[in-house]
Amino acid sequence: MDKHLIEEIKHVSLSMFHKNFFGVYHGSISARISASDFIINRKDTILDEITEDGFIALNCQKKDYRWSEASTDVPIHEHIYETIPNAKYICFTMPPYATAYSLKHGKVSPQDYHGKKILGEVIVYDPKGIDDWLERAPYEIPRFFQHHDSHLMLIKGYGLISYDRDITEMAKKVSILENSCRLLALSANL
Repeated sequence: MDKHLIEEIKHVSLSMFHKNFFGVYHGSISARISASDFIINRKDTILDEITEDGFIALNCQKKDYRWSEASTDVPIHEHIYETIPNAKYICFTMPPYATAYSLKHGKVSPQDYHGKKILGEVIVYDPKGIDDWLERAPYEIPRFFQHHDSHLMLIKGYGLISYDRDITEMAKKVSILENSCRLLALSANL
């Protein structure tokens, strides 16, 4: 595996973990390494002190034993990489304010400068029936991205899926959305 790529992901993953975007066993982060290959965290990896051993390289054309060792979010990442050619990095996070905000609202309309300027309005996707969501998610999430001009998908009560060509930009957008939701929640109590 590319050492520079691993270091880049480790740095962002640690930062996101410290901001409580990833839980101890909750969340995933991946990077495309070729047209049909990507790396993703293993299912038992804690995303604060991730090492090279915490990642696994997968090929979309050959599903071997390694797929069972990967994060449970691997089908979502796989289908995003297959349908969105410009996705280089993907992460699934559960930022607390954004996820909480998604429970009561159909969209996020940031009132802060950075939220308005960088994100604009963010749609909250309602997966409706949660019983079969994990089977539908690998197909509905890429479809959402194909039909909306956004690199963020805030899913009601589930979390946030994001992708980008630049890992820093991806993390920045996740952080801005979380901060905007936090400010909206705090201002509601004023």
